[in-house]
Amino acid sequence: MRCPYCRHPDSRVVDSREGDDGMLIRRRRACQSCEKRFTTVEESVLAIVKRSGVTEPFSRHKVVTGVMKACQGRPVTRDALEALAQQVEDEIRSRGVAELASNEVGLAILPPLRELDEVAYLRFASVYRSFDSVEDFEAAIADLRGQSDQTSAASTG
Repeated sequence: MRCPYCRHPDSRVVDSREGDDGMLIRRRRACQSCEKRFTTVEESVLAIVKRSGVTEPFSRHKVVTGVMKACQGRPVTRDALEALAQQVEDEIRSRGVAELASNEVGLAILPPLRELDEVAYLRFASVYRSFDSVEDFEAAIADLRGQSDQTSAASTG
């Protein structure tokens, strides 16, 4: 790391501390030449590769706004949407990859949204999966019914 004071190309780490739930590391450094101290910040960046090939940083805000449209008129709070976005980010980051296709973000949104609100899930899935017919909706609803039947059988069994 280059010293911001004398531009010497080498420094040593004096102290390291995590911040922001482990997504950020602050390092206190000392220049090997002038011995002045300075702080650097390292941040883990998750890049999303869009269909066009353009990459951009992952944005929890974009997840919230995208899901908010599907939740319009539904009894879903902003806090619940923020929690969903955090859950999606945690799941994506747990994969340990630096870049991810935008399609994968959409797939990661579906399971927690299904748990949050089934109607919003159907709305989001219909756009995300490009439903073309009533049969697509019927298949998604049948899948939802199958899941709820399995859940209730497991809880009563």
